[in-house]
Amino acid sequence: MDYQFSPEWASSADQQDVLKDFRDRFLFPLHDGTEVAYFCGNSLGLQPRAAAARMMEEMEDWARYGVEGHFMAKRPWFSYHENFSENMAKIVGAKASEIVMMNGLTVNLHLMMVSFYRPTASKYKILMEAKAFPSDQYAVESQVKFHGYDPQDAIIEISPREGEILIRNEDILKAIQENADSLALVFIGGVNYYSGQVFDMKTITAEAHKHDIIAGFDLAHAAGNVLLQLHDWDVDFAAWCSYKYLNSGPGSVAGVFVHERHGNDPELLRFAGWWGHDKKTRFKMEKGFIPMSGAEGWQLSNAPVFSMVALSVSLEIYAEAGMERLRNKSEQLTAYLEFILNEANKKWTSAGKPFKIISPLDSEKRGCQLSIVFSSEGKKVFDTLTSQGVISDWREPDVIRLAPVPLYNSFSDVYRFGKILIDLA
Repeated sequence: MDYQFSPEWASSADQQDVLKDFRDRFLFPLHDGTEVAYFCGNSLGLQPRAAAARMMEEMEDWARYGVEGHFMAKRPWFSYHENFSENMAKIVGAKASEIVMMNGLTVNLHLMMVSFYRPTASKYKILMEAKAFPSDQYAVESQVKFHGYDPQDAIIEISPREGEILIRNEDILKAIQENADSLALVFIGGVNYYSGQVFDMKTITAEAHKHDIIAGFDLAHAAGNVLLQLHDWDVDFAAWCSYKYLNSGPGSVAGVFVHERHGNDPELLRFAGWWGHDKKTRFKMEKGFIPMSGAEGWQLSNAPVFSMVALSVSLEIYAEAGMERLRNKSEQLTAYLEFILNEANKKWTSAGKPFKIISPLDSEKRGCQLSIVFSSEGKKVFDTLTSQGVISDWREPDVIRLAPVPLYNSFSDVYRFGKILIDLA
């Protein structure tokens, strides 16, 4: 697209946007009576307008039926989690049987590693990207300690090369090859939370499998953001939260993917719970865990219905919008943000305060996030942007993360941000 830094161009681009009407399905916070420019969907997505009414339906069914709501509610609670499988599977590129929404992200990571991190005397190491999201670091560290290993020895971290910001895919593949005899698990964040870099999950999985190594991914910043094909890529497992791009509300339920070749193996070790037991015999209340087939066999407890309400609305919106169309808009919207940042940087540079985009400049290697670093006073810039109605995300020590989410952000939002940023220089 021939981008221009003008409100007229942005408005025209919005009018041509086939997804523009989805914006009206979300509630924006207000700043001085005007909707904020919200670029924080990579931290917490906006509330779907229909979520409150949907929640009231569940509350009314609780009042009307009490415990009988498990079977008599409009959306019976007994099988509530099943409502998400089809739509969620489309978002991550999986079969419905390979998906289940349950627990929180880090809980699910631990449950997955119970099954898929099975160290032996010779193969006990885990490979991951350096400076992964803290929850990933802590989960992996505690898992290797639980099995009696020293994290300094058992965890291999891949870092950017000296003087670079992003991790090269060839360096990940090389590390797998060089440590093949000792690696039990390759565990990568599909999209790096700090830089927005998308990792080549297909190639990483294939290389791991060449050496009989399990490949798993944290998709917290990937699900609902980039195109995924977990089943076709032959990924062993994945986990993600739903309160970022999937707009389910703070701390809401998370999800897992377990490839069908594992999900259909009842002998695969796991931590068991009542709701993962074969539902045909669940209420016989007998000893002897018989896992359900598919990812549902990793469930522990019944569905937290109220925590799933907003997600049910959001996934219906995703199904209507379609990931292909969303990704297409995402690439255009993020490219426009890159253009705007470059225009703004001309003035910031002339003022002696340049900033730098640290996210990939190749659209195929990033999601809808650009991270920027200012040469000085980055936190002050962030605070000033916030005071003027721009909601972004600050990450220590010096990064402002901006996420133009295609489901509800507009080209005019991006222009508005750019005008404010230029005026601050």
